[in-house]
Amino acid sequence: MTNNHRFRRAASAALAASLLVGGLAACSSSGTNAGAEAASADDIATALQTETTLTVWGWAPQLEPIVEAFEAKYPKVHVNLENVGTGNTHYTKLQNAVKAGTGAPDVAQIEYNALPQFALTDALVDLKDFGAEELKDNYTESTWGSVSLNGGVYALPQDSGPMAMFYRADVFEKHGISVPATWDEYVAAAKTLHAADPKAYITSDTGDAGFATSMIWQAGGKPYTLDGSTNVSVDLQDEGAKKWTGTWNQLLKDDLLAPVTSWSDEWYKGLSDGSIATLIIGAWMPASLESGAEAGSGQWRVAPMPTYEQGKAAAAENGGGGDAVLKQSKNKAAAYGFLQFANGPEGSKIHAANGGFPSTTADLQSESFLNAESAYFGGQKINQVLVQASKDVVPGWSYLPFQAYANSIFSDTVGQAYGSKGDLNGGLQAWQDATAKYGQQQGFTVSTK
Repeated sequence: MTNNHRFRRAASAALAASLLVGGLAACSSSGTNAGAEAASADDIATALQTETTLTVWGWAPQLEPIVEAFEAKYPKVHVNLENVGTGNTHYTKLQNAVKAGTGAPDVAQIEYNALPQFALTDALVDLKDFGAEELKDNYTESTWGSVSLNGGVYALPQDSGPMAMFYRADVFEKHGISVPATWDEYVAAAKTLHAADPKAYITSDTGDAGFATSMIWQAGGKPYTLDGSTNVSVDLQDEGAKKWTGTWNQLLKDDLLAPVTSWSDEWYKGLSDGSIATLIIGAWMPASLESGAEAGSGQWRVAPMPTYEQGKAAAAENGGGGDAVLKQSKNKAAAYGFLQFANGPEGSKIHAANGGFPSTTADLQSESFLNAESAYFGGQKINQVLVQASKDVVPGWSYLPFQAYANSIFSDTVGQAYGSKGDLNGGLQAWQDATAKYGQQQGFTVSTK
C-alpha cells in the first residue's frame, strides 16, 4: 500500500462485527445508465463527458495528483477526494454509510484483506458488468486474485506489496555475515549477529497478524478457503504454517527478535543505527525508510526473501489494496471510468512516480522503473528485486470474509505466545479456534482441521 503503517492496520473487532451482523445493505441504482448495474464502453465514455460529481474516499497520497490529471482529461467530471481516515476509521465510516443507505462515496479505496467483507455482503458493484474482466492481464496475478472473489470482480488493483528482505549492508559486512538466501541461513545470521553485539538483532517482531499471514503465505500455507459466500475453512496448522513457526520459534525462544514495536520511535531508531539489521516487508517500504530512518541512508539494500528451499524463489504480498465502486453510487458508469483512469496506464504511472509500488504489469516491466537507482539504497536498482518478488508471489492465497475480526484477535491468541516466548503453533491453534467460533456465530459454515 502506501508507506504509512496505519494503512495496513487491521480494523477493530467492533468494526468486524458491524460488517457482518445482519449483512451489508445493498442499495438500489437510479435506473439510469449513469447509476445502472451494468454499462458498456460507450456508456462509460458518455458518462465521462457528462456533467457529474464523484465522491472518492481514500487516503493514499498518490490519489491527489491522479485526481488532478483525471479532471484535466475529463473536465466535466468533478471529483471530491475525501480522506475520512485510515484503517478502522475509514472502514467504520464506510460501513455506517452503507448500512444507512445514504452518504456512501461513489468510489472507495479498500485494502485487499478487507475487500471480502464488503464484496461478499453486497455493498460493492461487480465490475464484471462494466467489462473489468478484460483488464485481468494488465495486473499481477496476485493482485488480480485479491479483487476477484466468488466469481465477481469487486475492485481494480491500485498497488501491491510483494515482500523482500531489506537489510543493512554495513552491519552484515562488519560482522562477516553473508546475505541469507534461506531461512536456515537467516536464523544462523541472527545468532551470529546477536552474539557479536547483544544490542543488535536480525529483525523485530512483537506479533502482527498481517506479517504472520504473509509469512504463512510465503511458506505455501493456505489457511483460509471460501466455497461460495458462506462456507469457510480455517486451517492454521497446515504445512505452510508449520514451516513458518519452525523458523520463527527459533528466533523467538532464543531472544533473537528485537523487543521493539513496529512503527514506534524506538523502531525507527533501530533502523537508523543498524541495531535492527533486516526487515521482511512489502515493496512499499522504501519511502518509509527514507523518511523515518534518514541516518541509514546509503547503508540499506534489498534482496529476495529467504526461502525454505535453496534456489526456489517464493514471495508473498504484504499490504496493498484497490478501488471499488459502491452500489449506493448514482454515477456508477463515471465512477468506473475513474477507476479505469486511476488504475490504468495514466494513473498507474502517476502512482509510481509518487512513491507507490504498482500492480500493473506494464509499469513493472518499464525500463525506466526497473533501472531507477536509489541513492538511499547505495545506488542499487531496487525495483529489479521488488519486481521479481512480484513474479515470485506464491499463487492461490485468499482471505477470510471476516479477516478484520480475525486480525483483531491476533494479540489475544498468537500474541500471547510472543509474550511468553512460547510455541507459536499453540498460538495459531488458539487463533484458529477463536476465528472459527466467531465465523459460526455470524452465520458462516466453518470447518477446521
